[in-house]
Amino acid sequence: MKHILVLSFTFLLLFSACHHVRPKVFDPSQVRFTASYNPLLESQFYPSLVLGVASLSDPAYAPTDSGALFSVSVTAPVSNAVLRITIDSSKLNYVTIFQEVLPVKDMRYTFYPTVKWKYEQLYRTRQQGVADLTFTCYINDEEVDVKNLRINYRSANDCLLSVRDSSGHNIDYRWLFAAYVNEEHPIIDSILTDIMQQGVVSKISGYQSDAKSVQSQVEAIWYYALERGIRYSSISCTSTPTTRSNVQHIRFFDEVYNSRQANCVDACVFFASIMRKIGLKPVIFVEPCHAYLGYYTDKGRRSLRLLETTITSWSDLPALTRDYEAAMAANPSAIGKDCLSPQYYQKYTKYLTADEKKKWDEGKMDFATFKRAVAHNLFLKASEYDQENYKNNKKLFADPDNTQYQQLDIEQLRKIVQPIN
Repeated sequence: MKHILVLSFTFLLLFSACHHVRPKVFDPSQVRFTASYNPLLESQFYPSLVLGVASLSDPAYAPTDSGALFSVSVTAPVSNAVLRITIDSSKLNYVTIFQEVLPVKDMRYTFYPTVKWKYEQLYRTRQQGVADLTFTCYINDEEVDVKNLRINYRSANDCLLSVRDSSGHNIDYRWLFAAYVNEEHPIIDSILTDIMQQGVVSKISGYQSDAKSVQSQVEAIWYYALERGIRYSSISCTSTPTTRSNVQHIRFFDEVYNSRQANCVDACVFFASIMRKIGLKPVIFVEPCHAYLGYYTDKGRRSLRLLETTITSWSDLPALTRDYEAAMAANPSAIGKDCLSPQYYQKYTKYLTADEKKKWDEGKMDFATFKRAVAHNLFLKASEYDQENYKNNKKLFADPDNTQYQQLDIEQLRKIVQPIN
């Protein structure tokens, strides 16, 4: 045992004598490593901004003059120095390694590393929180410096509208609305099956037929939304996490579908998603604190129709159906006024034409036709509702420098932003 201890001690002495800690070659004060988050966003991180541009060839850059999210800067301590930046894993990202060669000694270099995001986690983020990102700088495999950045991440529902830069100029982000239009959502296939079963249209053909057919297809989507019971539910127009940015909370397609609630933007996104799926070309018109929908009735974009989606809240067809069924259960032979409670009769017959109301009162119209007539007349109102407003603001929509009025053509925006999945 004594011999073993002596041998172990001798080995440790030899190891210590042979193993020297390599002295640092590069001085952090010479390299001057910095890591920063885009100052325009004031430490606010928007998952929707990352998810919407994730499929671009260089997702570090959004389609705006705001630049990338993160930047790192170093001064080359020697010629042809190999720079490696490691970003540690966090709740939002995987370990990310960025490497470049710095050719010229003493020259200052700035890079914009592309972070390896946890995209599924970003999509599931529904509450704001804080994340710490650690950036480690290596020169020729030697660790030189470490910087920590704290960012305040927002909900994936938060859509950045605009940011005011230091000169007071508003940088427009409203194109990000298009990321919430999701024609790829798997629920839409079952929705289209339901639409066909409703009998409003005999086929869904996009632009293969005439303008009247296109409007009928949109009306079929409208009737589906009314039968689904999607109601208007207001959310604050904007939240202001900083003094320079405006943000809109937007529900995702499945959230509107499941909750049956939508504000003006949510409903536009919901309708536009289904329109895109069947090959139509929707446009979202954004005004201060309001949005309404448009769509082209021809493939060549010559004719544009409008749709005020919030008018879905003027009716509640599921509640109307329950009221009718209760009345008929109490009196199976009832016709006209007796088929509905007074409250529902007064509310819904006002949406009928005089001839339709007469037929209903005389028992010459069944309940399915009654609902279809209500929905059709509301669709006509929704189609005309914004015409004057659009006419008055047409020049504002056409002004590329006006960030308050935006005409968002979803098909064209697909070149720069993809659906958030």
